[in-house]
Amino acid sequence: MGSLRKSGAALTGLTLILSLSAAARPDVAAEVRVDQGGYAPGETKTAYLMTGAAVSGERFAVLDSHNRSVLSGAVGKTSRGAWSDTYQAVYPIDVSRLGRTGTYRIKVTGAATAISPAFEIRSAQDLYGRLVRDGVTFYQTQRDGKDVIKGALNRQPSHLDDAHAGVYRTPTFVTDDIIAEGDLTRLGGGTVNAEGGWFDAGDYLKFTHSTAYGAIDLLVAQRAMGASAPGTLGAEARHGIDWLDKMWDQKSKTLYLQVGIGSGNEAGTFLGDHDIWRLPEEDDANTDPGLRYATAHRPVFEAAAPGAPISPNLAGRVAAAFALAAQQDPPARALLDLRAATSLYAQAAVKNPPSQLTTALPFDFYPEDTWHDDMELAAAEIALAGQRLHQPGTDKFISQAAGFAKGYIAGETGDTFNLYDVSALAHTDLIAAMAHSRDRGLAVSRGRLVADLKRQVKTGATRSAADPFKAGGVYTDFDVDSHTFGLIATEAMYRSVSGDSSFDAYATAQRDWLLGANAWGTSFMVGEGSTFPDCTQHQVANLNGSTDGTRPVLTGAVVNGPNDPSLFEDGLGDYQDGMVACPPAGTDPYAAFNRDDSRFVDDVRAWQTDEPALDMTGAAIIGAALQSATR
Repeated sequence: MGSLRKSGAALTGLTLILSLSAAARPDVAAEVRVDQGGYAPGETKTAYLMTGAAVSGERFAVLDSHNRSVLSGAVGKTSRGAWSDTYQAVYPIDVSRLGRTGTYRIKVTGAATAISPAFEIRSAQDLYGRLVRDGVTFYQTQRDGKDVIKGALNRQPSHLDDAHAGVYRTPTFVTDDIIAEGDLTRLGGGTVNAEGGWFDAGDYLKFTHSTAYGAIDLLVAQRAMGASAPGTLGAEARHGIDWLDKMWDQKSKTLYLQVGIGSGNEAGTFLGDHDIWRLPEEDDANTDPGLRYATAHRPVFEAAAPGAPISPNLAGRVAAAFALAAQQDPPARALLDLRAATSLYAQAAVKNPPSQLTTALPFDFYPEDTWHDDMELAAAEIALAGQRLHQPGTDKFISQAAGFAKGYIAGETGDTFNLYDVSALAHTDLIAAMAHSRDRGLAVSRGRLVADLKRQVKTGATRSAADPFKAGGVYTDFDVDSHTFGLIATEAMYRSVSGDSSFDAYATAQRDWLLGANAWGTSFMVGEGSTFPDCTQHQVANLNGSTDGTRPVLTGAVVNGPNDPSLFEDGLGDYQDGMVACPPAGTDPYAAFNRDDSRFVDDVRAWQTDEPALDMTGAAIIGAALQSATR
């Protein structure tokens, strides 16, 4: 009897907990979410009212900079669904009739009252152009070597010793990125010039894999925007290509994979980049033997032995970057770019690809599992470059690209455009190359490529239709921001080859979500809007930026975004030595807007949500550029 009564009491308690968690919360202050980056005059413009309980009869007024009402109406009658137990209703506010340029706010009255952050109405070219320009500013901040740009973060030349770096054998990893060996093993006595390039993220590692993706994004943006591109865009793309050119030794047929190690070894006799918090210009003068591989003597690793076949995802991706440069550089330089592209493309291990693709050390840093898309992209870009430079044999690359596209469609679909899947761009540029080909017996048709592009668009659009804030990305896992910018890019690519504009409003909704029209009310791109991450996990920004956490200077950085709360089960951890506490009081202004399966934290310790990276910002640049060019 006792056990039965105990079971009954437990069941009643559980029922009560569930009932309370689903109960309306009229005491919760309402919030209005808008795209803080702004809206274009002719596009669909949606804001959102978040409330703790169902409401009805709410009205809104759009106020201009003089606090005058310029548009009014009723808030949407039907909630798009509950966001969380706290915010159980999300109502759309349609302000699409607002077309005059200016600065505005939305005021809601009724049982729920709230006022939005300010937002602007400005041309699509201005709106998207700013995202491109600011994204390039982040890439400038990421520069390593002698050709840094001082900028707002007072960057100084760094890692000049990379110009004569030693090459080392690939180590064994025991857990995460902890190295098993007691020491790294040097391969011969020679050195490689690995100076320059970009830091991958908030740390100081440099990867061929992510650098190539970033260069591709910048070069496609430059190609799409043409004369309207910011003057900094082409120069920044060239900075990335110049470093990749150092990483590909055509004479010995050696592709170098990365510079630096994340962590040290299991024995603790040496440390890695992630184990210390400092400014990069301090590294070359560091004489601590335990920090030798983290600072003054950063190791370089090969993607494969000299002359050996190279993992096709990596060979294809870097070759594609060279070929994109060949499409835009002056002819003499373009021919050198094209030679680099074709020589690396020829080394790709397409007949016997490794069971685990090569991306970084350790592989878990960037666990890519597709390669047909990279090779399709490489072949398509080589064909386009060859057509531009009037080189013979371009049809061969078109035929090969079609074969790789067929392989991708047959067995590798499942993702959308991002660091791990470049098929959308590959398809789009293969279609462009096919238009100038005489070969009619290709492995895939134009229609099949367009259909796969539409599949990718619809993947996000289907999620968007069911989401309270029309989010097309998955905000319960890593990389939602880069994926969402990728959805924006893919919609523009699909529209350019199909003429189908029916997904325009969907693409706009993705930009809205990224720039503030989300549950947290923050832009995920630093500097866009009035609320954005103040405390990115970025060493230079943390040490040379604001020390009180009130205003960062890491302009254009796109952070990871909301993520799975289980990643925070062990808390945020301690501050590393030298790390400036941010936010200073340790507060979490976004806690009230989290839910059981998604959390966003703006804290310098929160790598899970708050670290920016090349690929995330690169996706913003290409997405914004393609939208600007096709609107």
